[in-house]
Amino acid sequence: MVKPTRLTNAIRNLRFANAEMTQADLAEKIGVTRQTIIAIEQGKYSPTLEMAFQIARALKVPFDEVFQYPDGAAD
Repeated sequence: MVKPTRLTNAIRNLRFANAEMTQADLAEKIGVTRQTIIAIEQGKYSPTLEMAFQIARALKVPFDEVFQYPDGAAD
């Protein structure tokens, strides 16, 4: 069973704010599948650090506007 990540993200909202970019558009820009974007958006998969920065760059926002890690979640 896959353990959900505590890393949260605003990818869905940012896609819509960015000319209503689709999951497929974002996936193509960073070189992954649409299913990967779906899993990241749903918190079922944590992207690599490199992929996370690619997502932020593709959405044209700073990294910390895309991804958040809740305080006290390191336990």
